[in-house]
Amino acid sequence: MGKMTVYHGSYTIVERPRIVIGKNTKDFGPGFYCTMLREQAERWAKRYSTPSVSTYNVRMDTRLNILEFREMTEEWLDFIIDCRYGKPHHYDIVIGAMANDQIYNFIADYMEGILTREQFWVMAKFKYPTHQISFCSQAALSCLEFRSGKEAAL
Repeated sequence: MGKMTVYHGSYTIVERPRIVIGKNTKDFGPGFYCTMLREQAERWAKRYSTPSVSTYNVRMDTRLNILEFREMTEEWLDFIIDCRYGKPHHYDIVIGAMANDQIYNFIADYMEGILTREQFWVMAKFKYPTHQISFCSQAALSCLEFRSGKEAAL
């Protein structure tokens, strides 16, 4: 994987990314989340009163333990469920589709037994493409180089 550009949507410009471990569980566990889709980062940022998008250059270190889900699969679903339950993993970087609000509701229904796995897959269709990269370790964060940041329009 060569050099690429990624974006992070937040309430502030983030020049020095860090991994925040909080009470909220995320798709790929604790990490610093970015996307290759600027529009998606802007959607993330618009949840805040001062929406900001930070831009980074990334050069992946091939020595890191990287997991990439190229599409939504059974493994992707199981991985997200494990992470949402707080189960730790050993990956430095995880890449794949995002379980947006609609998809997450379907995952929650599946986790609670309201939907079967088959029903989940029937309903799990994205209205627009999603993408996320979770930088899950300090070594992974060293792949990021801050390029710029600006407030996003509401």
